[in-house]
This record gives sequence, structure tokens and C-alpha cells, in this order.
Amino acid sequence: MGMAMIFCMMHNHDTDLFTYFKYAEYHLGQLKAKIAKLRTQLLEPPKGSSGAGEGFEVTKFGHGRVALIGFPSVGKSTLLTMLTGTHSEAASYEFTTLTCIPGIIHYNDTKIQLLDLPGIIEGASEGKGRGRQVIAVSKSSDIVLMVLDASKSEGHRQILTKELEAVGLRLNKRPPQIYFKKKKTGGISFNSTVALTHVDEKLCYQILHEYKIHNAEVLSLSLSTVPHYVYISSLVVLNGVGKSPLTISSNSPLSIVSIQVLFREDATVDDLIDVIEGNRKYMKCVYVYNKIDVVGIDDVDRLARQPNSIVISCNLKLNLDRLLAKMWDEMGLVRIYTKPQGQQPDFSEPVVLSAGRGGCTVEDFCNHIHRSLVKDVKYVLVWGTSARHNPQNCGLSHGLHDEDVVQIVKKKEKEGDGGRGRFKSHSNAPARISDREKKAPLKT
Repeated sequence: MGMAMIFCMMHNHDTDLFTYFKYAEYHLGQLKAKIAKLRTQLLEPPKGSSGAGEGFEVTKFGHGRVALIGFPSVGKSTLLTMLTGTHSEAASYEFTTLTCIPGIIHYNDTKIQLLDLPGIIEGASEGKGRGRQVIAVSKSSDIVLMVLDASKSEGHRQILTKELEAVGLRLNKRPPQIYFKKKKTGGISFNSTVALTHVDEKLCYQILHEYKIHNAEVLSLSLSTVPHYVYISSLVVLNGVGKSPLTISSNSPLSIVSIQVLFREDATVDDLIDVIEGNRKYMKCVYVYNKIDVVGIDDVDRLARQPNSIVISCNLKLNLDRLLAKMWDEMGLVRIYTKPQGQQPDFSEPVVLSAGRGGCTVEDFCNHIHRSLVKDVKYVLVWGTSARHNPQNCGLSHGLHDEDVVQIVKKKEKEGDGGRGRFKSHSNAPARISDREKKAPLKT
């Protein structure tokens, strides 16, 4: 009898403890939503302001843009000078660079714009040291090179990451697969097909009410592999990438040959808040540890094995080629060479595409040359790693790989209704005799 009472007391204690932690989780979710909402309001420019202030933005140039960001006196200006040849003043005191200095890297037949930004300090997201202007320029770049001092502590990397995340930058993260849509009526529709460990229906309602959203549809999505014909119950289907979702009735057979099926996934409170805010930018970041010549070999080996990291020394010019190769891989640039009909390919100046700037399909390649070229394309011949055989007759949706050769065959102009060849009912000769081309007289 005593053991039974002890078991009941322990069970009630665990239940109360679980309820307490659950309410604490709800409260923390509400606080996170309030902080994100207030931070967004602080970052917005004041109403009635007289134009924008002085910033560091420069004109975009080249096939990609890379921003150097880091604390003062970590070697950003020296790195810019060594990679681009552009002189950027470097000295032994902090805040030597006071504005944005651009340079051009010529690598693999492409031109990459490198920006040397002033050093930021802790509290940059709140406007200290003109940190907002610096971070705004880094938002417009394709990737970020976070330059760190190898002799300093790892806390510098965490501080910079925190400052960038405070203004909406998400480094080395993919967008959360959450479908969120506001509606005029109907209340909040919450659905999930997997067990959610971070967010439940009540917490989602509280976060949405914090943003004064009372009519919405929330679905957590993720890619999954399914058979060719499946029975789907209340799923979300995209008819192609970037198209609006379609509603599929319960227990309806569906072929996934030409459409993309997106299932739900587990998501955190921060992911849900990012989707509701809608102003987050997800970027790739390479952590560049400079000054490895002043630390031991064990520390260099430890830093080099960290993910998305590269170790260099601007003083001794060490590992700069690896840095360029790493930057090239992260940017994902695709070089496409053109081949005119009946001629050799032109390998002098490629057409550079990227997934972040329009896409890497044949249609994107045609639009890059001229917008009106797509409607005149009959078919395309492709040589390279993306082709199953050389050459391959491809359509507009074919994905291109780096260093592919493309030949575009255009549609022929339609001839008149007078027949073809010797069955023509009209002639192309001039109507008047005086308009005919006169032949040169024969030599006698």
C-alpha cells in the first residue's frame, strides 16, 4: 500500500513538472515573438524621414559579389589588396577602413566583386559604429567571408554571428520548409503529419495572435520520396517550383511525374517566427581564420577541421589559393560556352549563371542572352557533363553544369503560301526590270 502511494505521488509530481515546463515553453515562445516584432520595428526607418542617409553601397559589377566582414584589425584590407590588387589602406590601428572599398577578382574566366567593409563591433545591429550600414551592404552580396583572428578566442565568431542574425541574416542555413498563408476569413488552420517536438497547435496560435494574425493557414513542409502513385491525405502539392499550392482531396490518387510533393517536417519556434516575419535572408558564409603564422600547428589543425572554415596567412601568403577555390565552390557559378552553328565553340568569354541569380537552366541561359530568344528556340544542343551523350538535344528545362557547351538552333521563318522549292507560285525577283541587279559586262 505504501509503495502504491509513493508511485502515485511520483506520478503526480512528474505530471505537474511536465505541465510547468509546457507553460514555460509557451511563455518563452511568446517572448521570442515579442522580441522579434520589436526588433523589426526598431530596424525600420522612422516615418517622415528626409531621405536615406549616407551608406556604403556601391554599384554591382561582375558575376558575383562577396563581402568581407569582421572585427577591426583582422586583415580584411590586406586580404583585399592581395586578392584583387586594389589598394586598401592598412595600418596597425583599428578602424583604418572607414568606407566600402570594392575590388575585382579574376578567377576561372569570371569577375567577382570583393567588398572591404569597415570593421564592426559588438552592438552593430543596434547601430553602434555604423554597423547597420555595414550589415546592409553584406545583405546585398552572394556570400559572406567572415574574417577572424586565429589568435583570438572563438567568442568573436559567436558575437559576429549573433549580430548578423539580429538583423535578419541566417548564415549557412536553408529556409524552413513551412507554408504560411494569410487569409481573410476561416480562422487558423494548423496541420501536421509528423510528430512536432518544438511547436504544437497552442503555441502556434499564441505566436500568431502576438502578430495579430487571426486567419491563416500554417503547414510545415519537407521533401520526401514517395512511389509513382500514392494516396495523399491533406497534403500540399506544388505544380512546379515556385507555383501556388494546390488543394488535393483526401484519398485521391496522384501521379508525381510532373509535380513536386512536399511533406511536413519538424520545425522550431524560431523557424516559425522567421517565416511570419518574411524578411530573413539565408546566405552562405565562409569563416576565414587569418594570422595562422602566430599560433601553433595544433590550433591551425583544429580550426581547419571546422565546417565552412579555411585558414590563411596574409603575412606569409599561405593558403590563398584554397580560399579562392572554397569561395568558388560556395558561390556555385556555372560557366556556359556558346557554339555558333557550323563553327568551333567560343571559349574566350563564357556566359556565367548561378542559382542565386536567375537559375541554371537552358531557359535562363537564353534569357541571359536576350529576353526574346526563348520564343525563337527550336531546340538546343548541349555538350558537357549535364548531357547523357554528346551532343544531346535538350529543351528549355534542361539543367546546365559548369563548362557546358551550348548551341541554340532557332526556328526557321515561315514561308508564304505559294509552295516550296520548284512548286513556288511566286518569285523573289524584283517586280520591275529596272530594279534588277545588273551584271558586269563580259570582257572581250
